[in-house]
Amino acid sequence: MGKSNFIFKTKISILIVFLFSISFNYIVAQDVTTIQANSEDISDNLDLEAVASIFGASKDLEDFEKRLNDPKTQISNLDLNNDGEVDYLRVMETGTDNNVHTISIQSIIGKDQFQEVATIDVKKDSNGTTQVQFVGNVGMYGPNYYITPVYPVVPVFFTFFWMAAYSPWHSPWYWGHHPHYWHGWSPHSYGRYHANVNVHINRNVTYNRNSVRINNRSSINTRNNSYFKNNPNKTFNKRNPGISNKDQLSNSRKNTTRNKGINTDKGYKSSGRSVTRPKSKPNTRPANKPNKTNPSTRPSTRPSTKPSNKPNNRPSARPSSRPSTRPSTSKPSYSKPAPRTSSYSRQAPSRSSYRRTRH
Repeated sequence: MGKSNFIFKTKISILIVFLFSISFNYIVAQDVTTIQANSEDISDNLDLEAVASIFGASKDLEDFEKRLNDPKTQISNLDLNNDGEVDYLRVMETGTDNNVHTISIQSIIGKDQFQEVATIDVKKDSNGTTQVQFVGNVGMYGPNYYITPVYPVVPVFFTFFWMAAYSPWHSPWYWGHHPHYWHGWSPHSYGRYHANVNVHINRNVTYNRNSVRINNRSSINTRNNSYFKNNPNKTFNKRNPGISNKDQLSNSRKNTTRNKGINTDKGYKSSGRSVTRPKSKPNTRPANKPNKTNPSTRPSTRPSTKPSNKPNNRPSARPSSRPSTRPSTSKPSYSKPAPRTSSYSRQAPSRSSYRRTRH
């Protein structure tokens, strides 16, 4: 009976520990907040600041298209047709007048199928200054996503647009026909792509955000909108409801990361609670410093008397008389010791015993 009772109690204890561990893990799981990796967006795969950077470093539009598709730098990470390779981006000049040139960047996604991902407006103002503005496609980046770069040195090829002999550039490449230097590569993850593309962004260029387009005569070209025409549910407002454009999407990600308190350096997970900091440092300090710990009371009296007499270990009186006679200063007499005698005598050899021989 005792043994069966012991086994029953053991099983109950194991069951209690098991239920406690399950409840504890559930509470911890409720308290941890993480950012999912599936928050990537199509617009993350082509950084328009990087595009603006290489545009300012190009010799002409043909060189710009080559830099845009260079397999070594890999500025683009777009794979709209999902064939496992990054799409080739062709550059086409679609509109030209006396003051504005409109350049279209198009992704080749199939036979006679192109998707415009961004346009470039090059405008000459009344002062003769050339302005450049990069406009993200509405389906890709949302409405009113404009980047106006300010280059520290005006690119030389900007003057080509205003020459009388200028000839607009139209890319000769299409589906199945690409330049010899190009080959497709597999698209990278969000983090790896941006780590790579950030290296190729010229930080000496200022990338201004504007809400007004410098080319008021521009219109949407539906002919080069194959991807979003076939996938209307993948436009920006359908992918990101409640967010206006790419700028707001980036800012919301920064705010989310800041509020969650994620520390990626040490691998800590957030508790999901927002962290508030005091607006100002406390102005008050403690009025009194803490006293050092000394004994509160000291002995009120010390011994009033000291020993009146110190022990006198010296003799009370010196000897009154000195010895009348001093020891004699004469040295004691001594006699030289007798020569030692030995059982043998040592005698110096006579000179005659040595003979010199001449040779």
